[in-house]
Amino acid sequence: MKQTGLLFFPAFDWSLGDTHPEREERLLYTQEQLFEEGVMDLPQIKHYAPGLASLKDVQRTQGIFPAPESHDLDAHLIAAGSSLVLGEAWAKKEIHNGFALVRPPGHHSGATVLGNRGFCTLNNEAILINHLRTFHGIKKVAIVDTDVHHGDGTQDIFYHDPNVLFVSIHQDGRTLYPGSGFIYEKGGPNAWETTLDIPLPPGTGDEDLHHVLENWVLPRIYDFQPDLIINSAGQDNHFTDPLASMSVTARGYGRITELLNPDLAVLEGGYSIEGALPYVNLAIVLALAGEDYQGVIEPQKPRHPHSGSNAFRGFLKELKEQYRRAKPDWNIRADSFLPEGKWVYIPHSVYYDTEGFQEGRKDWIRQCNHCGGTVLIESQHTVTGNTFALVRIPFAACEQCTQAGYDLWEHLIGRKTSVLLQDQQHNKVELWHLDKGVTHF
Repeated sequence: MKQTGLLFFPAFDWSLGDTHPEREERLLYTQEQLFEEGVMDLPQIKHYAPGLASLKDVQRTQGIFPAPESHDLDAHLIAAGSSLVLGEAWAKKEIHNGFALVRPPGHHSGATVLGNRGFCTLNNEAILINHLRTFHGIKKVAIVDTDVHHGDGTQDIFYHDPNVLFVSIHQDGRTLYPGSGFIYEKGGPNAWETTLDIPLPPGTGDEDLHHVLENWVLPRIYDFQPDLIINSAGQDNHFTDPLASMSVTARGYGRITELLNPDLAVLEGGYSIEGALPYVNLAIVLALAGEDYQGVIEPQKPRHPHSGSNAFRGFLKELKEQYRRAKPDWNIRADSFLPEGKWVYIPHSVYYDTEGFQEGRKDWIRQCNHCGGTVLIESQHTVTGNTFALVRIPFAACEQCTQAGYDLWEHLIGRKTSVLLQDQQHNKVELWHLDKGVTHF
């Protein structure tokens, strides 16, 4: 019998406020529902205890600036570590698939971390993926983010990685935080068309969302041929969610899970604590376990009953045409400090809504025909003025990109508040800090 792994971490000691939507009750009602329905007694369900991620696990994927000890990471390290527990179980073939029901969530947390944004500080899925690539030889990964909000942090981390396909299906960013995830966001210069953002109109329901999966997302995943499929399982597309405006039902989520057939799912958002989460999570778990989820019906009826329509089919056809027509327009820079090669320059900013400040970002990517290319990220906290840098040498890096990464690392030491080296090729992580020198993780 194929086993489905489940892991709960409600993070009782972490909250953004007693009445904040991101609080521990998000998982308590779900746990009660699963036990009451007898799901935990199913022979194919295997329960796991939470784990703890190391700082190296985190910094292999994300730069925590100015240093990890500047942030309260305790609950976040357990949420990320719990995802690693299920990842290890999957890699060792103890389970066929698994669902990490953990909080805090993570998909708004990007390549550089200066604080909490969108309720997220560490990116659980990204840390999991790079752990499996490092220790279990996973080469190609597909991530499908079904949260109602664009998974901008996950996209940021993998935007320049040709071996990670990132798909985000979300409510149109013109109507919802974080205001991104548009059709022309297709990936970096060495990873063009490995990002697929599908912004949908408010009110989209089960049939239309399933149509998107069947007619666009699943064919793209099939073409990519990943070794691993991850579902960032946000549940705020539900029709009762207080922070969004979609019309998906619990059974609709069961069908999403059935269609995607993910190897691993990790909980993201979803803030209808009593009206949706116990039912949505139940349907997802039943679908993962190969059980019938059609009897999972929430007490309320959809506020905007929505069925498939010719208008939506026409909308989706035009969206696919816009994606096809979108072409790259790279800004090539030749600044004197950059090592040999062509470097694409992408400046942008990141807003930290929880604490109310901006991060200024300057991203540099070395164009390469042999690997994902060296990435340099220069970051500035616009309130404190502190500056940071992240140098990433990618998995399967070529010799030239490896050398370029180390040249940048040596050049930047002493010029910023802190500098992080991520040599993913050799699993080497080092942090230089103005006051502490170099820390080897």
